[in-house]
Amino acid sequence: MTQNDFASVLTRIAEYAAAYRAGAPARSHRPEIGYADMLERLGGAIPERGASIDALVTELIERAEPGLAAMTGPRFFGWVIGASAPAGMAVDWLTSTWAQNTGNAHATPSASAIEEVAGQWLLDLLDLPRESSVGFVTGATIANFTCLAAARGEVLRRAGWDCEAQGLFGAPPIHVVLGEEAHSTVFSALKYLGLGTSRVVSVAINREGCMRAEAFEAAMRNLDGPIIAIAQAGHINSGAFDPFIEIAPIAKQKGAWLHVDGAFGLWARASRELASLGAGVELADSWGTDGHKWLQTPYDSGYAIVRDRDAHRRAMLIAASYLPEGNERHPADYVPELSRRARGFGTWAMIKSLGRTGVADMVSGHCALARRMADRLASEGDIEIMNEVVLNQVAVRCGTDFDGERADALTQRAIARIQREGECFVGGAVWGGRQIIRVSVIGAGTTEADIDRSASAVIAAWRAERALNG
Repeated sequence: MTQNDFASVLTRIAEYAAAYRAGAPARSHRPEIGYADMLERLGGAIPERGASIDALVTELIERAEPGLAAMTGPRFFGWVIGASAPAGMAVDWLTSTWAQNTGNAHATPSASAIEEVAGQWLLDLLDLPRESSVGFVTGATIANFTCLAAARGEVLRRAGWDCEAQGLFGAPPIHVVLGEEAHSTVFSALKYLGLGTSRVVSVAINREGCMRAEAFEAAMRNLDGPIIAIAQAGHINSGAFDPFIEIAPIAKQKGAWLHVDGAFGLWARASRELASLGAGVELADSWGTDGHKWLQTPYDSGYAIVRDRDAHRRAMLIAASYLPEGNERHPADYVPELSRRARGFGTWAMIKSLGRTGVADMVSGHCALARRMADRLASEGDIEIMNEVVLNQVAVRCGTDFDGERADALTQRAIARIQREGECFVGGAVWGGRQIIRVSVIGAGTTEADIDRSASAVIAAWRAERALNG
């Protein structure tokens, strides 16, 4: 392929991308074709001869697009995932163009330096200790893993055990304390780290899913030896926050490492209006959060933030004779990967494009939209909002006039209808023993009109299922 031909293909892709993004509001917010059919459309034998770039791009667009969800659309509320805003997307193209393998500051000074800059901006936006280190990872799952790896190493080091050198064989046991409704990714991290998912000390919670401070204190009281406590900023169903001001001193008194899973809730700290929700979160030792949620960066983007930079680096350091050393910050020293894309460019671009005020307004605006959604849905007689809508999450219980089992079945049918009709996209969950509709308001382009339109679609779907099957 000549350079002119390649330039023509890139121009065509750019034109398609602009049209695809522009059409997001009008597009059905569900995939048109399911997984089994997509396997057939995209599968087949390995081709004997290679295709031109132009031909394969054409084929991929035609075959793949029907199986895509409208995750960039303004009425996609299925999960807490951002819409990958234009500034981040544009710079992500540059990131692919530059093709920087971001592990070492000597090899790629720009990609490495921009992580240091963007990391400091993040600490400022989230008002976290400025001495903290920031590792740019794939998302909150690996952010939690990375932070808890640093925690594991440090609490064992204080007990006289070098985990990084000696492993866990013969190490003092580590107590892990967390809330009864900690997110599943925290348990994944514990599994990866050899700390187990069943040996945790679970702390009783309130109706919003938050740890009760007195229960946390009781759980910690009789524990001795290395302790890791894990708190939550933004419950996955309610959006609520653990009581950091109360639990942080208890953790500190016991010499515990306090980690915060703040995948999306930590961003409340960027809003003056909402910052009080996360009061005391800065007292923790580490924090995991996402960029591809509320900052709207391209996928994949997450941040492992650790107050103790040395503990962070000890846990992640990859020593190899062929890697240059020096005093610079090497990105690979703070993440589990040596080879990876230059994630810092997208974060830098989104903060640069929004500014402090833009980030704050976006977070506050989404939370106001969530309250609007809750108010609209609650106007229907037998729909109840199960949570106090303090953030962007709305937990919707349908069928308050039915017994629990019947209401659950009807709610599942309503979710399926909403997804099938595609006016908006919502998710489902079981919370408090009940099937709920789970609405997560976090897309960059969502407006009040989108909320009203979506609420009407949810109510209409519920009424239809209630009439047919109630």
